[in-house]
Amino acid sequence: MAAAAGSGVGYNTHHHQVGNTGTPPMSAGPSGKRGRGRPLTGGANTSAFKAADVAPAAARRKKQKVAEKHIPDKVASLLPESAIYTQLLEFETRVDAALARKKLDIQEAVRSPPPVQRILRMYVFNTFANQNQDPNNSYHHHQQFGNPREPPSWTLRIMGRILESDAREPDGNTTKPNPALPKFSSFFKRITIQLDPSVYPDNHTIVWDAGRGSNHVEGFEIKRQGDKEFLANIKLEMDYTPERFKLSAPLAAILGVEVDTRSRIIAALWQYIKGKKLQNATDPTLINCDPALQRILGDKSVRFASVSSRLNQHLSPPQPIHLEHRMKVSGPMPASNACYDVSVNVPPPLLKEMSAFLTNLEKHRDIDLYDDLITSSIRKINEHLRRRAFFLGFSHSPVDFINGLIASQSRDLKMVVGQVGRNAEKERRSDFYNQPWVEDAVIRYLNRRPAKASEGPGNT
Repeated sequence: MAAAAGSGVGYNTHHHQVGNTGTPPMSAGPSGKRGRGRPLTGGANTSAFKAADVAPAAARRKKQKVAEKHIPDKVASLLPESAIYTQLLEFETRVDAALARKKLDIQEAVRSPPPVQRILRMYVFNTFANQNQDPNNSYHHHQQFGNPREPPSWTLRIMGRILESDAREPDGNTTKPNPALPKFSSFFKRITIQLDPSVYPDNHTIVWDAGRGSNHVEGFEIKRQGDKEFLANIKLEMDYTPERFKLSAPLAAILGVEVDTRSRIIAALWQYIKGKKLQNATDPTLINCDPALQRILGDKSVRFASVSSRLNQHLSPPQPIHLEHRMKVSGPMPASNACYDVSVNVPPPLLKEMSAFLTNLEKHRDIDLYDDLITSSIRKINEHLRRRAFFLGFSHSPVDFINGLIASQSRDLKMVVGQVGRNAEKERRSDFYNQPWVEDAVIRYLNRRPAKASEGPGNT
């Protein structure tokens, strides 16, 4: 809901009280502005109506822009039902304030979303085809006697998905992956699979690298020809965002964590320093290291600003995940179906919805249309109010009203033509033109006049 223009600002009317002249000025300039009037209960020397606002046109327009959605006080007094509209404006102001606070909270959450820990379940298994364990009926035997047959092969599959607590099938298996959650390969920056070099001397190492720009997938599949069992080694290097580090043994001992981000490690170290009261009493930026902290930072006293650089030697990339899989070519399929659970961080489930909310919050087409309609209606109400005041003032005292209107028109006309400071009576006398400024004014006037063709140079 769009913010109410000039919310909380009442519609103020300014009146200039005229003295005992009996001719109150009315604001009705050349543009046809009419004054507002109200009958007064007084004697003959008092004005028959209250003077209207005689502010200049620009000032009046500026005042109306401030309170363009608020009903004037005079209209509210004449129409008690308008109190409901005023209550709606106040409610709109409260709603706009609540939306503004929520918008700031969502913007902060979208800018730095808090991580949500989930379980990534990985499945490692293999299948095989055209395997025959009978040596008299092998693949080579068929090839020698001209019997065409597909060569024996196996397929290694590495798959995974994020577990959801409420996404279970009756048999305990997870359902199809949720498209809103990241895919399996997005959690790794490199996957290396090493086959037995004695069985596969050529190309026994398969590497998938996320830096190559390939699209993320739900799993990997490696297919090779072969009919022998062997042991395959799988190395998974996690892709942490933000980057995580493995702490050295001394640092992990005092902080109680093994792997974490740099910012959280420094924050935990700061809490350790505060808890042990290791800050120097005279210089708070100086840290007095205890024996455990001295083994990490290397000195008895260090500046806290240098702590981050001193921690570099105690931080290393986290160890990759090592898995072993026995490739089987006989028995039931899938063979050696192993399951591994890894804790990972995923974006908040409502991150896309929050981004869409911020986008839609900026598009208030319907609300803007209604706001424009309300503003137009308020302008019409103000115009009718001015007309009513004009005719009401005229009906109560026509003579005083006309005199005030003429005086106001005269002042407006003088202001338009720039003759506000002129005095016609003084200009009629010769002394007015004997003042010191007259000679300079005449010279300026003559120099400013355009020269005629006959007065140009070379003409006589």
